[in-house]
Amino acid sequence: MTNRILLPFVFVTGSLLAQVTYDRLLHTEREPQNWLTYSGSYASQRYSPLTQINRDNVKNLQMKWVYHPIYEKTAKNQSKMENTPLVVDGVVYTGTALEVAALDAVTGREFWKLSRPLDPTAYYNAYEVNKGLAIANDTLFWATVDCHLIALDRKTGRILWDVVMTDWKKGYQYNVAPLIVRNMILLGPATNEAGANCWVSAYDIKTGKELWRFDTSPTSSADPAAKTWSGDSWKHGGSPVWNSGSYDPQTNLTFWGTGNPNPGWSGDVRAPGDNLYSESVVALDAGTGELKWHFQFTPGDEYDWDSTQVPVLADINWQGKPRKVMLWANRNGFFYVLDRTTGEFLLGKPFIKETWATGLDKNGRPIKVPEFWPKPAGGIAVTPGSQGGTNWYPPSFSPQTGLFYLSVWENYKALSGKGDPGPWVQGQRYVGNGSPVPCVQNGHVISGSCAATADGRRAAPVMRASPNYKTEAEGYGAIRAIDPETGEKKWDFKMVANTESGVLSTAGGLVFGGGMDGDFIALDAKTGEPLWHVYLGGPNASGPISYAVDGKQYIIGTGQGTMYSFALPD
Repeated sequence: MTNRILLPFVFVTGSLLAQVTYDRLLHTEREPQNWLTYSGSYASQRYSPLTQINRDNVKNLQMKWVYHPIYEKTAKNQSKMENTPLVVDGVVYTGTALEVAALDAVTGREFWKLSRPLDPTAYYNAYEVNKGLAIANDTLFWATVDCHLIALDRKTGRILWDVVMTDWKKGYQYNVAPLIVRNMILLGPATNEAGANCWVSAYDIKTGKELWRFDTSPTSSADPAAKTWSGDSWKHGGSPVWNSGSYDPQTNLTFWGTGNPNPGWSGDVRAPGDNLYSESVVALDAGTGELKWHFQFTPGDEYDWDSTQVPVLADINWQGKPRKVMLWANRNGFFYVLDRTTGEFLLGKPFIKETWATGLDKNGRPIKVPEFWPKPAGGIAVTPGSQGGTNWYPPSFSPQTGLFYLSVWENYKALSGKGDPGPWVQGQRYVGNGSPVPCVQNGHVISGSCAATADGRRAAPVMRASPNYKTEAEGYGAIRAIDPETGEKKWDFKMVANTESGVLSTAGGLVFGGGMDGDFIALDAKTGEPLWHVYLGGPNASGPISYAVDGKQYIIGTGQGTMYSFALPD
C-alpha cells in the first residue's frame, strides 16, 4: 500500500490550530459556523442555525468553488461522492475511499491531500465509498474500505498511526464516518451479504487500541441472541453497520442502526426467529459497550431492509409533555418515534406506500401480511423494493419548524428474489436472491460462479439508484416533511427521478437536498415550495451541510462525484 501526501499550501492562520476538544463536540450550538461531526452534532439533526442564506435571498446563490477527487474506476460506486465533509475554523476536511483532503473553505484551494489507493486486483465485495471523517483535538480519523483505522495530523495529513481493525478478506468493509465520544472513536464494520458477523466498537483516540466491542450478531451459542436464530445460522448472521451513530450525553447512550441478517434475501436457514440484533437500533453504554436496550424494526427480514439510517435525537412536545425521543424513518417504509432513554415504542406509521405489513402492534412489531412471510420460493414483488422507502441518506430535524425531513422512494415496487444461497464460503456473497455470485478465494475472484438459483427466477440486478425519469405510477423520489407528533406528511417535493441525497434544514427557513437527476435544490422548510436549484452534472449522493467563514455563510452539495460550495454574491 503506497500513501502519498501532497502539500501545495501550509496553514498560516493561528485560529486553525485551535484543538477540537470534547467540550466543543458537546456544544456545537456555540459555533454554528463549523460542522464538527458527520451529522452536525451528537443529536444528528443536520440542522444549521445559520440565517444569512434565507427564503428571501437563496435565489441569489452562486457557486464559489469545486472539489473533484481522483477516482481509479467507476465500479463498486467508487466514483460516487457520499462524503459529508467536516468544517473546522475555515478548513474543509473531506475525501473518498481513496483520499483525504484539507481545503480552504472560502476558495477550495488544497492545503494537503493524502492518497491511498486500493488494490485494483482485489475483490473487496464492498461499496468503495467513504461517508465521512471524525476529528478530535488535532487528529482526523479515517476508516477505510480495507478495514484500517487511520489517524492523521489535520495540519499536514501525516499518518500518526494506522490500525487494522479486521481482515477485509473475511467479508468486511468500513465506509462509515466514525463518532468521537470523549477519548474514544466509535464505529463498526459492514458486510455486503458475506455472512460476516459485525459489531460496534470503541478505539482509543491516542493509540487505536480497541476498548470495547458489542456484537450485532452472536459470536457464541451462549449468547441469548443466538436463540433467535435457527440452529447455528447465527454463525453467519451479518447485521452490518452501514452508517454513523448518535450520542446522548445526558444518558451516556450511543445509538447505532444495524443491517440485514444473512443470507439477506432468503430466511429459510435462519427461520423461525427474529435474528437479533439485525434490523435494529441498539442503545449502548458509551463507556463500556453494554447493551441498554434495543428495538427491532423488521424481525426475520428477507427483503434487505437494512436499518442503516442515522438515529435522529430530539426533545419534543409529546402528548402535552416534554419528551426525549428518537426519530427514525426506516427502510421498511415505516416512520417510528421511540423514547430514546428506554426504547419504548411511541408511534409508528407508514411514510410511503407499503404492502408487506398491515400495521404495527402496540409494541411496534410489524403485523406481517402472510403473502410475503415467509417469502415464497422464487421471490415476490413487494413495496417497497430492496432499496426501501428511504435508505442511508441522512435525514434532518428542524427545531424551528418541528418537522422531520427525509428523502423517500415512493410507489417503489420491485421483485425480491429468493433461491438457494448455497454453502457459506468466507469472503463470498451469501445472498439467497436466486442469482449466481462470484466464487472467491483469499480476497480474489476465481473462475466459475457459485450459488446459482434452484428455479431460474432471479431478482433484478441490485442497483443503488436509476437516474431515469419516472412517472408517479412507476415510482419517484421526493423530499418529504413529516410531523413527528402524528407521523403525518406535511408536504412533498416530488422529483422526476429517484434520490440518494441526504437533506439539510436551516434556521433560514430552508431545506436543501437533491436527486438522481442532478438537481441540487433549496425548498421552503414550511411549505416545500422550490426556491432555487442548480444542475450539478449528475446524481446528488451525500448530505448537504452549511458553514460560515468571517460571517459569510456557505452551502455544500455534491453531484456526479464532485463537491460544490455555494454562497451569496460578495
